[in-house]
Amino acid sequence: MKITGLYARKEGNECAAYSAAFELTNQGTSKATYTVTFGFVAASGGSVDNVERTVEAVAPGRTVKGTVVRAQPVGSAPEVTGVDVIKVRSVPTAEASSASGPCPASGVRVYADRGDAAMGLRVVGLHLVNCGTGTYELNGYPGLELLDEDHGKVDGVRILHGTDAISTGAGGDGSPRPLTLRPGEAARTTLAWRNTTQAGEAVNAPYVRVRPKPGAAPVTVTPELDLGTTGRLGVGPWERDESSSG
Repeated sequence: MKITGLYARKEGNECAAYSAAFELTNQGTSKATYTVTFGFVAASGGSVDNVERTVEAVAPGRTVKGTVVRAQPVGSAPEVTGVDVIKVRSVPTAEASSASGPCPASGVRVYADRGDAAMGLRVVGLHLVNCGTGTYELNGYPGLELLDEDHGKVDGVRILHGTDAISTGAGGDGSPRPLTLRPGEAARTTLAWRNTTQAGEAVNAPYVRVRPKPGAAPVTVTPELDLGTTGRLGVGPWERDESSSG
């Protein structure tokens, strides 16, 4: 992944609009979808803006060229003099999550939200929408596999059913019950953890491979689990989500 150019466009008295050209090469062995965070920086080295860009379905060995654009600011803004690649995340295209777009072959969309962080407590919502033509049955907890930055399995973390052992206010401490989702209906659950660091090596798991139920096709989400040295992740049961629809 590399930046190949930085460009500025200015019309009249407006602030300059900046864009950057990049090249991304899939060095893996399977088709992958990438999410890249770019940081536009000023001459002082300070951050001006971060922009996220998704590059879909890059074949093994293929190099993709693209452009990322910083939204033109309103009012004064510092001059952009450089662009950094802050973070690169990749998932197998067959396991890519989505909140919209074409319905996957599984008939359900699975995705994670931006979450909430306060005083070391992290809470992320995991969402499932039945975008298929038939009903979809859920009962209990999703299956989770934690993966590190290199997509290796993370061991030594206990996955707890329920989030009350992490925090009583996380919202994932209900009792599991069977759900039948009609087309367009949705369910959600909660991931909760703390990033406390004490003795030992801190554990980070950017990726979580999710199976909504036993035997279901996996979907890989990127909740960026910074588990510290706690060794625990709480997951709530699936619950009907009345606020969401397909």
